[in-house]
Amino acid sequence: MIKEVEIVLLPHETADTSFLYSTTAQVLKITQKRIHDIKVLKRSIDARGKKVVYRLKVQAFIDEEAPREHFLVNYPSVSGKRRVIIVGAGPAGLFAALRCIEQGLKPVILERGKDVRQRRRDLAAINRNGVVNPESNYCFGEGGAGTYSDGKLYTRSNKRGDVQYVLKTFVAHGAAEDILVDARPHIGTNKLPNIITAIRESILNAGGEVHFDCKVTDFVLSGGEVKGVKTAGGMTIDGEALILATGHSARDVFHLLRKSNILVEPKPFALGVRIEHPQTVIDQAQYHCTTRDPYLPPSYYSLVEQVGQRGVFSFCMCPGGIIAPCSTEPEEIVVNGWSPSRRNNPYANSGTVVQINLEDMADPDDPFCLLDFQASVERKAWEAGGGGLVAPAQRMIDFVNGKLSDTLPINSYLPGTRSAELGEVLPDMVHSRLRDALPAFGKKMKGYYTNEAILVGVESRTSSPVRIPRDRESLQHPQVRGLFPCGEGAGYAGGIVSAAIDGMNCADAVKRLLS
Repeated sequence: MIKEVEIVLLPHETADTSFLYSTTAQVLKITQKRIHDIKVLKRSIDARGKKVVYRLKVQAFIDEEAPREHFLVNYPSVSGKRRVIIVGAGPAGLFAALRCIEQGLKPVILERGKDVRQRRRDLAAINRNGVVNPESNYCFGEGGAGTYSDGKLYTRSNKRGDVQYVLKTFVAHGAAEDILVDARPHIGTNKLPNIITAIRESILNAGGEVHFDCKVTDFVLSGGEVKGVKTAGGMTIDGEALILATGHSARDVFHLLRKSNILVEPKPFALGVRIEHPQTVIDQAQYHCTTRDPYLPPSYYSLVEQVGQRGVFSFCMCPGGIIAPCSTEPEEIVVNGWSPSRRNNPYANSGTVVQINLEDMADPDDPFCLLDFQASVERKAWEAGGGGLVAPAQRMIDFVNGKLSDTLPINSYLPGTRSAELGEVLPDMVHSRLRDALPAFGKKMKGYYTNEAILVGVESRTSSPVRIPRDRESLQHPQVRGLFPCGEGAGYAGGIVSAAIDGMNCADAVKRLLS
């Protein structure tokens, strides 16, 4: 007999399986010895009351053993099969490749950046020397932006596809099984590279191809169909379909589409700053404590406030994390955040952003109006930082009061920060709303509104400012047969899991086209 129940455990009780069994037996009103096994289905932290507890949904196997679940990697060979070009080796591209293999198609991945190991050298140069390689950085390279920016797997995209399939695929390639049950699953930047490498090996072992340092510079089009691509290295690569999964920072791809008379559209995005607090401040506020319980993870928060009929909201919150430089070109400042798997750094950071809409633009008919606007703010941030990758920054209360900070708190942004008036960097529609929202956030979360917090500019790559249109049913571009805009860069995903799902959906659509 199998029964599902919900149980509540104190933090220290989660470290001892005897509490799991005894509490489950108590809820089911049976003797503990009848429970042969327990499978945790969901696990979340409830900090709403005075006592912080774990809430678990469990499956109890009564008078029988639980079947063992195996996560195997066993893909069929696709050597010699029909070729599908995939541009980009981020989550959308990698999962599109895996699904192509399952569908009996041969994926050929073309990635402008380097593999995860070689990519580390370029990231070290970014952090140490402020030198950006436009082809290999925090955004470009194997695994995409997610590989070195946290590895959050939290998503609301259940309606788009099978979230559990994505999570199980990560587990099959080395991720901890905890991601299958945690309410806010997270792999960690330190562990993702090995998992991404294992996915690449699965693709290669099945007969797929993965090419690094292979930047696409043109499309091969004939009679309204895509036939292949040309690369910066002078190669022409043929394929029967093209999945374009380049990520939200590949501005050259948007320009290439426009040059090729392939329709692109402006898309709203969000822009603001990354805000960092000492992690202890967040823990004390969220867990109602002086010192965090050692059996609880560093806490996170999610905040939103309506200001001037527009939302101001926290984004990509990183407990125990680091602020990272995510510029993809010289003379621009872009920041993001990430956390290692243990989330054991002393800081907590989050993007805090305001929605930018088409009606905010002087020329809303220009498909690049939002893209150019984004780039102009990033350039202003670079100028305010004084060069290199030094970022402009300000203490929180100083920002609200329009006061240049005399000093800045020690923080996690390795290239360095420079005191600046962020109101002169951010557009007024963003600056004014942030100024009103931050004190309101402080009323919602004790200790949030403090000059111990630092605002670092700018958080601008929240999503793509351009959408590449596609047909709702076929997922093909309306003007080009065989071209499948995919993932976050095309405007159809927002994060690792939703991008992976979109990659699989596009691969399924390719199979339908070629059948």
